[in-house]
Amino acid sequence: MTGGINYLDEPDRVAAALPPLRRQLLGRLRVPASATQLATSLRIPRQRVNYHLRALEAIGLVELVEERQRRGCTERIMRAKPGALVVNPTLMGVDENVPEPDGALADQHSAEHLVGVAAAAVRDVARMQVGAAESGKRLLTFTIETHVRFADPAVVHQFTEEVTELITQIATTYDTEGGRPYRVVAAGYPAPATEAPTIQ
Repeated sequence: MTGGINYLDEPDRVAAALPPLRRQLLGRLRVPASATQLATSLRIPRQRVNYHLRALEAIGLVELVEERQRRGCTERIMRAKPGALVVNPTLMGVDENVPEPDGALADQHSAEHLVGVAAAAVRDVARMQVGAAESGKRLLTFTIETHVRFADPAVVHQFTEEVTELITQIATTYDTEGGRPYRVVAAGYPAPATEAPTIQ
């Protein structure tokens, strides 16, 4: 299944999508199915499934694939709308007024600051991606990822200073008056213990 982003930017739509059963239905509807099929697999009444499907359809997260005549009734085959489901992080309590990343060094190493910047990136990119898709255009972005094994916290600070200096030099080289402004964010956080680092 391919698609862009299903962006939830309104509190009512977020609240409608969050109940556990609705999230479970969205997961199962990656493969088209009817309310009867879903009710059978989940072992719950079909009326209950229909209620939640109508709610998900109303907020644009599921769509009708086809209608079939079955035993004198019309069976509606539904599927989850293609694309990633993204919720505006600022609706979950993250301040939308994220501070600019040129603050004090203390902010550079603050987990709260990183979460705020990441939330702003999710919000902004998702909004622009939806707009680009509606216009039939492609949103040009780039992502750079790597793993670094630091010996101690002091080295993290030294690394941050060197990366800041390098990015500043490169940004100065490519910055063009009248060009389209891009926001470039470099961030680091401890890799989860289950994630095996790959050094390239």
